[in-house]
Amino acid sequence: MSDDPDNQTHRPPTFAARRATITDVAREAGTGKTSISRYLNGETGVLSPELRERIEAAIAKLDYRPNQMARGLKRGRNRLIGMLLADLTNPYSVEVLQGVEAACHALGYMPLICHAANEVDMERRYLQLLTTYRVEGVIVNALGVKEELLQGFTQGGIPVVLVDRTVEGIVTDMVGLDNAAAVALATRHLVDEGFDELLFIVQPVMHVSSRRLREAAFRETVAALGASGSTLVLELADAATALAEMDRRVEAARAAGKRVALFAANGPVALRVAVHLKERHGPDWQASVALLAIDDSEWAELAGMTAVRQPTYEIGRRAVGFLHERLGGALMPARECLLPGELIVRSSTQRLASIGQQPASQGL
Repeated sequence: MSDDPDNQTHRPPTFAARRATITDVAREAGTGKTSISRYLNGETGVLSPELRERIEAAIAKLDYRPNQMARGLKRGRNRLIGMLLADLTNPYSVEVLQGVEAACHALGYMPLICHAANEVDMERRYLQLLTTYRVEGVIVNALGVKEELLQGFTQGGIPVVLVDRTVEGIVTDMVGLDNAAAVALATRHLVDEGFDELLFIVQPVMHVSSRRLREAAFRETVAALGASGSTLVLELADAATALAEMDRRVEAARAAGKRVALFAANGPVALRVAVHLKERHGPDWQASVALLAIDDSEWAELAGMTAVRQPTYEIGRRAVGFLHERLGGALMPARECLLPGELIVRSSTQRLASIGQQPASQGL
């Protein structure tokens, strides 16, 4: 062949072979499309063994793959489950999603995952988009979903399950952590271990009901135990001011001879606080202040941090189960499934740890 590109042989473009249709399978098997449909729908009892073998051979020869979407729409079912997640970078969301995917696989659904990246406008656009896909049900764990955004589903007979959230004006099934009990469990642990100044650190609570529940449960438990505690709001995207205020409060408490414990409302807050403390105090930062969190992140064990482990996988599995029951015709009132958390005690909060034992004059 010549090296001159003008003299090269030009081959026509190649295209993928046309996908086989049910008509092609019927022709290859020497039968009608009705028999093929019966075979695909599992109605093999009405077909002779010889015809079943011919259909199986035709499907294998043509590599026929039925269009599940088209079949579903023809039956009025497409088996699609929409799932709206606020933040897929949060390990909590990933673990819930694992439970959702496992349950969908077991029950024959296909999850359609929408990641809103903590953007309220993105949540709105995704919910509108899910209506165009005619999903059979929706699972929502989002930041700022409003009543009107879910009404299109609930009024259209599409079941909605909220994960660790409530939305004012929407009465529907909800699955999540028993936030009040989990916070009370962790707060009592800190008091029992001799910490006499507690600081609850939480992201802005305006849009997220679970944050409000956790903060309220902390205040109520502290009051019931006669302990000393306060709340600090920390915005992850702009945390410098809140972290400086945290340092100030911790230093003041330790100067007064108190043992201080920080209580992070979730994993992302705990990680941001832990990174700050390590940058400020070095690898032995836990010698200055204790840190406990809701969410037992993978790094928590490495850091020796006490945590409340959420039943994340089970939350996702139960959410799909609720949808499946609704799609099967269940008409019971809206259900609230609150699952218990598990306190995992590590060295960060144990009474015999060295936290807070240095002379107060050393400060932070």
